[in-house]
Amino acid sequence: MKILVFGSEYQGRYIEELKRVMSCLSGSGADVVVDSEFHRYLREHHVVPEGFGVADIEGGALDADVALSFGGDGTFLRTARKVALRGVPIMGINTGSLGYLADVSIDDAEKAIGKCLAGECCIDSRTMLHVSTLDTEIDFPYALNEVAIQKSLTAQMLKMRTTLNGVYLTTYMGDGLLVSTPTGSTAYNLSVGGPIIEPSSHSFAVAPIAAHSLTMRPIVLNDDCRIDITTLSRCDTFCVSLDGNNYTLPSGSTISLCRAPYEVKVVKVNGHNFASTLRSKLMWGVDAR
Repeated sequence: MKILVFGSEYQGRYIEELKRVMSCLSGSGADVVVDSEFHRYLREHHVVPEGFGVADIEGGALDADVALSFGGDGTFLRTARKVALRGVPIMGINTGSLGYLADVSIDDAEKAIGKCLAGECCIDSRTMLHVSTLDTEIDFPYALNEVAIQKSLTAQMLKMRTTLNGVYLTTYMGDGLLVSTPTGSTAYNLSVGGPIIEPSSHSFAVAPIAAHSLTMRPIVLNDDCRIDITTLSRCDTFCVSLDGNNYTLPSGSTISLCRAPYEVKVVKVNGHNFASTLRSKLMWGVDAR
């Protein structure tokens, strides 16, 4: 088995745990290749065992059986950016804060990796958004969580004329507009009042950010639609963010969003499911009896 290893360079108090997990990987018999930036960090902290490969892994340059992501949800998203287009399944090992996507505790990492190596896990497929625009070049036009249209720091209210498959929906007015996948429904979308969506649902959530009208409410759409959004601002530019990767577009630009032809594959260890993650990570229904 070939394993790619990615990670945040801010592991803090988890260095000893990382040493233990890397030792486990070293003794597993797997072919282990570490992303160069993370390898440099591990080497500085004397964590990398002999025999691990190192490579600059960009845009899915390497095939593998599984990728391990050590960090929080941000690290998981960066890992997906590098391997998703090659269909490499990702196991998120949480050394961050919330760890919604990276749902394997570092204390359970060795057991989870062992189950993965033994084939005792399942693979979830997660929808991504594809973004296109004629007004700027987007180097990686995919998002696993969400695409956010936001005003620039000096801008006033945005007007965002929105159509579905060419049919006029409405013109949102506010600080911005969020289009989220089911995976991203528990991220930024949730904080702006959007709905929680089960990850395997074939849908997108569209939610205004600080809407300037009480009638502008979130809406759930089938993910086979094309969403075109033309944004006008009193400022010359506005911002578009794909999973936290920011781009500046001129006012009047149109962006088109649709379901990507690729999906992110997520390794789920037995016992981890959507409902248990909601309860344990978001305290959802914690007072229910």
